[in-house]
Amino acid sequence: MKFADLGLSDELLHAVRDAGYDEPTPIQASAIPSVLMMRDVIGVAQTGTGKTASFVLPMIDILAHGRSRARMPRSLILEPTRELAHQVAENFEKYGKHHKLEMALLIGGVSMGDQIKALEKGVDVLIATPGRLMDLFERGNILLTGCSLLCIDEADRMLDMGFIPDIENICTKLPKQRQTLLFSATMPPPIKKLADKFLDNPKTIEVARPATTNTNIQQFAVPVRQDRKRDMLRKLLAQEEVRTAIIFCNRKTTVRELNKSLKRSGFASGEIHGDMDQPARLAELDLFKTNQVNILVASDVAARGLDVKGVSHVFNFDAPWHPDDYVHRIGRTGRAGAKGIAYTFVTSDDAENIDNIEKLIGQKIERLESPAEALDKAKADDSADEKKPRRGRGGAKKADSDTADAQAKPARKSRTATKQKAQAERPATSPRKGRAGSGREERVSDAALATPDDWNGPIPAFLDVKLGA
Repeated sequence: MKFADLGLSDELLHAVRDAGYDEPTPIQASAIPSVLMMRDVIGVAQTGTGKTASFVLPMIDILAHGRSRARMPRSLILEPTRELAHQVAENFEKYGKHHKLEMALLIGGVSMGDQIKALEKGVDVLIATPGRLMDLFERGNILLTGCSLLCIDEADRMLDMGFIPDIENICTKLPKQRQTLLFSATMPPPIKKLADKFLDNPKTIEVARPATTNTNIQQFAVPVRQDRKRDMLRKLLAQEEVRTAIIFCNRKTTVRELNKSLKRSGFASGEIHGDMDQPARLAELDLFKTNQVNILVASDVAARGLDVKGVSHVFNFDAPWHPDDYVHRIGRTGRAGAKGIAYTFVTSDDAENIDNIEKLIGQKIERLESPAEALDKAKADDSADEKKPRRGRGGAKKADSDTADAQAKPARKSRTATKQKAQAERPATSPRKGRAGSGREERVSDAALATPDDWNGPIPAFLDVKLGA
């Protein structure tokens, strides 16, 4: 099937061809005709399947007919994060270049005055995060009575972030006679309840089983001791054909310190996490998208929805606490039919987390015992490709080759025993940083490791104790 078979306008097809696309993905092929027929739609699709274009493209054609009025947007797209809202806005600019549509972006961290001015001019499509939208609505700067099309994107992420009450409130402000689209990677009961309440006889489109991982992604678990994770990471980065990579950490402090360590080792890396303000986060993403840095160290703020073309590798420096986060993290690679590789570092404390991830995705993650084995396994399905391994743009220095004590198989012990062992092995000294490029591990104090404010998500009950007690 071609895009030309979906009923899109010639102007839109021209923009799609200019963007380099000819054939729609399964979610696009199923959703676009239904949206064009003005049906309510529920789209369940894992990340990286092209679901953003499945609602952006038909919306552009639907909005091509009509006129906007001041403070009364004609359509509304709700996104859980600023980054996702920005990405959808970029899609509208790219595909709507042959249409004269006005768009406004309502997100936190940027001038409210400029957003109000855009609304006063009248907008065809409003892309917003729930918090900023409700703020402007309560101030009387926006009216939703003229909005005839609502799209709720990343609904399960909205649930995770506690936005469902806001979304229900927003839905009550919109006209009852409207078209509603809901897209989500999974359909937990609260999202099903939301859909039942606010969608009218929707067509449900499901292109992949919830929580499945992309078959184009090779997945490996790398057993490693906690204090040798950086050494293992540098070796894999040096040996692999890493064009662009995202490295995920569970703590914001780990993101900052790991980025500093990689830079000292000569890698061209950047960072993004929740403590950065919006301009700084967008600036780092722009450097990554334009290949000025080819490694991005990130917290889970970047795990969902961000579409950066050509990410060849994902590294879970820390195994995610929540199994769903694993699916969304590794989904940054292997997008749009490309192949990708995902490595997850597994310490003795991570055995239970990995078990939960494997139960969720319905498969065992292959264990690798050394960087050399990782390299051989990753290249097994692509032996015809004779490209030379590349390092980070800064020219990474070769890390120490002592791998004998860099790996340790995850011990499946009770949580209490595992925690006691981790406390016994962890140095009690104050933080100490190695010299630039030396490969010496940086020590982090027990106090720093135990700081609740560093976690991006809730602390499991068995970790909510004082270390050294």
